[in-house]
This record gives sequence, C-alpha cells and structure tokens, in this order.
Amino acid sequence: MYRICLIAILFSALFTSAGAVELNSEGRDPAYVESIVKRSQKIVDKLQLADAAKAKDVTNIIANRYFKLNDIYETRDAKVKAAKETLTGDAKNEAVQAAQNEKDSKLYRCHFEFPADLSLYLTPEQIVEVKDGMTYGVVMVTYNSHLDMIPSLTDEEKAQIMAWLVEARELAIDAETSNKKHEVFGKYKGRINNYLTKRGYDLKKEREAWYERIKARGGSI
Repeated sequence: MYRICLIAILFSALFTSAGAVELNSEGRDPAYVESIVKRSQKIVDKLQLADAAKAKDVTNIIANRYFKLNDIYETRDAKVKAAKETLTGDAKNEAVQAAQNEKDSKLYRCHFEFPADLSLYLTPEQIVEVKDGMTYGVVMVTYNSHLDMIPSLTDEEKAQIMAWLVEARELAIDAETSNKKHEVFGKYKGRINNYLTKRGYDLKKEREAWYERIKARGGSI
C-alpha cells in the first residue's frame, strides 16, 4: 500500500510540475510579447476552457510557438541579408539557399512539438480549433464554400477536398506571415480546382450559378 501511495504521489508531482508553462519572453520586445499573447488569448478564448490555469498554459504554448517561428525566420533573414551584402555570384546563391534549407529543417524538426505540447491540455478536437485559429479558419470556410458552390459533389470528392485543405493548414501554420499563410492555401485551392475540372465540373458555370443562388438568398458575394 505504501508503495502504491508513493507512486501516486510521484505521478502527481510530475503532472503538477509539467503543468506550468512558462512564457518564453526573455529578451523580447515587451510590446511584441504583449501583441502575441493577446493574439494567442483570442484563440484560447474560443475554446471556452473552464480551468483558468489550463487556459493560461495553453495560451503560453501558443505564444511560445509564435516566438519560436519568429526566431527561425529572423535567423533565416539575417543569414540571407549577410549573404547578399558580403557575397556575389554562386557563393551568394548557395549561402541564401543554405539559409532557406536550414529554416526548412528547423521547421520540420519542431513542427510536431506544438500539437504534442497542446495534447497535454487539450482534446484532438480542441487542437484542431487552435490550428484553425492560427490559420484564420480558412479550412472550413473554403470547404463549406465548395460544398455550397457545387451541391453535387460526391463523398469521395468532399473527402479529397478536405484532405488537401488539412494538409495546407499543416503548412500554413508554420508560415511566417498572414500573406504567406494565405499563399499556401491559394496553392491548394488551385490544386482542388484542377482536380474538380478533371472530374468534369465546369467551375465557371458552377461559380456563376452559385453567385445567383447567393443573391437569391439575399447574401453578398
């Protein structure tokens, strides 16, 4: 019985120590930290977590993710700038490409840390909500738009569209700016359009008919 109690206490202590997520704000501009924390808090607020301590931990995890991404891209930018200022020709191009490759490698190595950290506090469904919050909800907006535009989509086609949008979200979540995030989705929207065209859909006609239906519903395009 003593051994069982001791094990229970140790597990409880481990869980408690793991529960406090520190904000990685040291050495950062206070105004920047404040803006990132507010952005992260807005995402967490939508989860409606009842536990205030858990909400703070999740907020800090998201904010720390933004900080890490910023550090990766700032390092890349500094190396690209140095290469362009001090090198020429092939040497410059190779240095710039090396900086890009290093950035990609860092993003790949740390990509799965984020959902893993969140999984200590959130359900899989809530983690998806966080990812959607960090990518402006583009997945469902785009998916629902396609379903509304083409009511005759098959289950197979719907599944393929969703799979590509989820893949796009995984890339967009690590993009450096909002514009870059939307660029990622733009590429996948092009892939979806090509796929639907090959499946026999006339997207121009589908879109025109969709606009008419929206107007008839009293909506705006």
